[in-house]
Amino acid sequence: MKRITVFTPTFNRAYCLHQVYESLLRQSCQDFIWLVVDDGSTDNTRDLVQNWINERKIEIHYVYQNNLGMHGGYNTAYSMIDTELNVCMDSDDFFTDQAIEKILKHWDEFGNDSYAGLVGLDATLDGKVLGAWFPQDLKSASLEDLYQKHKINGDKKLVYRTAVVKSFPPYPIYPGESFVPLGSLYVQIDKQYELLCLNEILCLVEYMEDGSTRNIFRQYRRHPRGFRYSRVMEMEYSDYSIVKIKAIVHFIANSLQLKEFNYFGKNKYPILTYLFFPLGLLLYFYIKRKNKFIAKT
Repeated sequence: MKRITVFTPTFNRAYCLHQVYESLLRQSCQDFIWLVVDDGSTDNTRDLVQNWINERKIEIHYVYQNNLGMHGGYNTAYSMIDTELNVCMDSDDFFTDQAIEKILKHWDEFGNDSYAGLVGLDATLDGKVLGAWFPQDLKSASLEDLYQKHKINGDKKLVYRTAVVKSFPPYPIYPGESFVPLGSLYVQIDKQYELLCLNEILCLVEYMEDGSTRNIFRQYRRHPRGFRYSRVMEMEYSDYSIVKIKAIVHFIANSLQLKEFNYFGKNKYPILTYLFFPLGLLLYFYIKRKNKFIAKT
């Protein structure tokens, strides 16, 4: 029985998926399964992965599904994984050569059921850490505390216990939309667990032109229900007032975009929702204008 599953939701990324595969071949510890969730690709992803399976160099599981978006890929992965730990590796990123070994060693030394898992560092291709290193004396923290309390910005590599992620509801699927911010799950987990801090670079990141990070305004326009769900989760579960207020403002903008004005009072903070309505209205027009500008370029 392998101890950790590396899962990769992918859509038409056959041209770069080899980076993940090659980084997994280089791992100093091979105690993992690679689960590829093909989210409706129309390129040669299936054939490519099948060739790698036939090579029998590492254990690979492949599943194809109709396109549901990144969060739909996470849902499928979580439903299939049965190893103790799991970690997502995006199709345009790749592991450092000792990543799996460092994850398992740290978990063996400090991990137990009181933690949700562990959090490590991402870096650019030239080795520059995204955001900042963790404080040396910080053993564990919630993901939200890392960002809000300790002011450690930048993407991080999250390794969760499979039993933990399976204990929370899956990401919602909205017809006509294919994006729900992944943090809507993490903020729920944060209310019950902390993550062990692993002060090591685990992942090298290359942001692709077709990635969600570079297309946030388009995502916002195309997936208002997914974003609004995320804001509701932040409003309900965040421990920080500033996060709740920002979530309320975005909640208003999403509801205006959807023309669902009856939603303004359908949250735990109806008075604040009406109080911050002017800011939500401004954000709505800003996003609308920004998307018009993007459409012309």
